[in-house]
Amino acid sequence: MSTSPVLVSTDGPITTVTLDRPEKRNALALDVMVELTAVLREVGASGASGVILAANGPVFSAGHNFGDMAGADLRTARHLFEVCTEMMDTVQSIAQPVIARVHALATAAGCQLVATCDLAIAAESASFAIPGGKGGLFCHTPLVAVARNVGRKRALEMALTGDPISAATAAEWGLINRAVPDSELDAAVSDLIGRATRGSARSKALGKRGFYAQVGLDQAAAYESAVEMMSSAAVSADAQEGISAFLEKRRATFTERP
Repeated sequence: MSTSPVLVSTDGPITTVTLDRPEKRNALALDVMVELTAVLREVGASGASGVILAANGPVFSAGHNFGDMAGADLRTARHLFEVCTEMMDTVQSIAQPVIARVHALATAAGCQLVATCDLAIAAESASFAIPGGKGGLFCHTPLVAVARNVGRKRALEMALTGDPISAATAAEWGLINRAVPDSELDAAVSDLIGRATRGSARSKALGKRGFYAQVGLDQAAAYESAVEMMSSAAVSADAQEGISAFLEKRRATFTERP
């Protein structure tokens, strides 16, 4: 039996990365974050076209492990949150689209992880919270990712009250792409990641990189970034193949790797 807190499986071009410490509610302890970061980098360097981030057990992720913070000094606490930030950045920096498969509660840094993924689908019975506002440690870092999905007022409602929101509300607010009946979760995740990985892998990788480079900029700077990115992409082999295939009314054959 594996003792790893992170499992990896592959089905054709799609790799599933699964948090597997259900007895700890898939808490993002320091060792879990280090391993998840390493696994994501390994998958990112592989030939996978897409990544599903899932979890086993009754909770998707309960967020940080308070045991890592109990009695910690400033240096230790800072290191913990820097490792967490590195993990979140890795989700967005690898070439492949990453979709969160959320079957149950995602709270605090677990909610942050869902918000950080490129795409997310949740079962109707799932819920989401950044509950620090109810206790003594405000969810500063989870709020970074959540606010970039749902906007200021809704993010602050979640953070200040600490109350959970349903999967349906999470979809309405933009934290996830959609909520589906529990029995349809796997099919919905498979369908979306399949559609999100069509076409040129190189084009998709550039698209993901370009999106995160420009999304936080003002409009003028965003266009400056996007124009340069699109101009370089337009003369690439896969882009020219796609253009030729369209003009010649044939199926394109893409050859470039991310």
